[in-house]
Parts: sequence; C-alpha cells; structure tokens
Amino acid sequence: MEIEVSDLHGERAALRGNPSFVWRAGQERRLSMILRWAPSPLKRALVNGCGVGMYMKALQPNVNEIYGIDIEGEHLIHAARNVPDAHLQLARGEQLPYPDNYFDLTLSHEVLEHVQDDTLAVDEIVRTLRPGGRAVLFVPNRLYPFETHGHYWDGVYHFGNTPLINYLPDPLRNRLAPHVRAYTHGDLLRLFVGQPVCVVHHTQIFPGYDNIVHRRPGLGKWLRRVTYALEQSPLAVFGLSHVLVVEKC
Repeated sequence: MEIEVSDLHGERAALRGNPSFVWRAGQERRLSMILRWAPSPLKRALVNGCGVGMYMKALQPNVNEIYGIDIEGEHLIHAARNVPDAHLQLARGEQLPYPDNYFDLTLSHEVLEHVQDDTLAVDEIVRTLRPGGRAVLFVPNRLYPFETHGHYWDGVYHFGNTPLINYLPDPLRNRLAPHVRAYTHGDLLRLFVGQPVCVVHHTQIFPGYDNIVHRRPGLGKWLRRVTYALEQSPLAVFGLSHVLVVEKC
C-alpha cells in the first residue's frame, strides 16, 4: 500500500486523522479490548470510520458480517482490497446508511474527535445498534500531556506531538488545535445523556509506543511496562485515550 508522506502529515490528515496503516502491538492490544467487551453472539459489526480496513480485517474472523464506512473514498479503495468480503459505504458518521437496531457491535476508533457534529454521530451510533448491542469508542483524552494531532500557528499546520495544549483554557486550546477535539471524562459521557444506553466500561489507556520500540526497543518496552502499570492506578486519568463501552437498552 502506497501512502504519500504529504497525505500523512498534511492538512487533510489534520482535519480527518490518519487511519491505522500497519498492524502492530498497540493495535493488537486494542483489538483484545474490543473483543473482550463485544457482545456474543456477534453477527454484524460496523467499523465507523474504517480507514483502510485494518480493524475490519482483524475483527472479521470473529463476526459473521463486517461493515465499514469512511468519508474518504481513497481509504475505502484500500479497505476493499484488504477485506474483500466487507460491506463498505462512503458515508459520514452523522448520517449512517443503515436501519435502526442493525448492529451487534460498532467500533469508533479515534474518529469521533474529527467529525463535524459529535453529538449527531453518537445519536447515529446508538440508533443503529440493536438492543443489547454495544459500541466501543476510543477518543483522545484531554488530560494527556500531548496533543498528538499537531497544532496550527499563524494559520500554518505543524505536524507532531505538542505538549500541554490540552491543558489550556478552551478558547486558547481551540485556537491552536481547531481541527480536533479532546475529551474529558465528563465531556464524553455528556454525549450520551438522554440516549437509551448504559455505560459498561470506561477507562483511559496509554499508547503502545510502537515507533519507539522499533527505534529503541529497550526504552520502548520500559515505557510500556511503566505506563501500562499506571493504568491500574489513579494516574490512568492521564492516559492517551478514553475507552468507553456502552450497551443499548
């Protein structure tokens, strides 16, 4: 699969994020979390913002039918090659092209922060879940010390991890990172107020450090051990991402 560097680091990536292009330990760990909280039996699953299909491919052995939507047609072309049997559609998260009560599982992996209307996107996730179905969401944590989606300065986008932006008051934070949201615990739960769901699980997790492990294995594995241990402590609130599992009543 050929992806231009300009696509990875450019403004389109800033606005819509980059999907998972490779499968490494960090993705494998998240997959285990998804499968742990998925309902059983698992007949239909939707990857909401499927990118090039890496999570669809990983989930496919565990589900009868796998579906995916994405706003980028180029990504869906790659997804069709990676997961030939998947049901794919070009669509927005705020307007899912599926009937009510359709899916057993919906995965929204680091997508909600990029949609235009996250409240409407959550409405659609809940609408299309069957009663007893579950949604598993990963979204950026406002308390993580780095903004991983880069920032804007004088109208110019700068790719990379930027420290402490998320700790600024909203008006300042949103001037530097207008292209992406980050959620507090309360922010995320408020999106589901009034919805016919109950919270099954909510925590924060630290990154997999796959790039660091690749370049400096000793350091990367040490970071994993330390921060994964922190997930079992009150310091988990500073993790990279929220993991939220809700079940439709």
